[in-house]
Amino acid sequence: MSIRHVRHLRRAGAATVLAAALAFTATACGGDDKPSDDSSSSSSQGGGGKGDGGHGATAEPSPSETIADVKGDAGIEMIVNSAKRDNGGFVTVSGQFKNPGANAFTIPIQWSGSETAVAGTGRSIAGMTLVDSKGKKRYYVLRDTDNRPLTTAGFDPSIMPNASLTFFAQFPAPPDSTTSVDLQFPGFPNTSIEIS
Repeated sequence: MSIRHVRHLRRAGAATVLAAALAFTATACGGDDKPSDDSSSSSSQGGGGKGDGGHGATAEPSPSETIADVKGDAGIEMIVNSAKRDNGGFVTVSGQFKNPGANAFTIPIQWSGSETAVAGTGRSIAGMTLVDSKGKKRYYVLRDTDNRPLTTAGFDPSIMPNASLTFFAQFPAPPDSTTSVDLQFPGFPNTSIEIS
């Protein structure tokens, strides 16, 4: 067997392994596989294609359930609808930001986090973290190989009055024994959420 033929086989094998790894990653990061009954999302801003920024699948929250409701800067409201463990070892937090005020809310740059590599990928909610007080660990939003956060991204720079921005964010899962974590996000007080 010639050296050229061996190199060709090695490249083909590496490409196959890479394709399998990417397929596994896409499956593991897909969030909830259940189809959403409500595709209209009437007052949602950026909840569909634009809201996910092409970085992973959106995880549509169930608007009928609320596990946390927190008021932040300028009256903006963060409603967390779910924090679910996925089979791939992730926790997906889903919810929406609502602007009940009369003026547009300009989304602060801090929502994208302080890491320059992540901030360079555009607007996101990569500044969100989960804190396991008992385990003394902080969990950051997961990134893909290009440093793009696995969270809602690429949304408009402001939320209009009486409009909302649907969001999701994926984190590494804490140990199974951890059922409650603190959600921290710039401009909002810490809030405790239950993982289901």
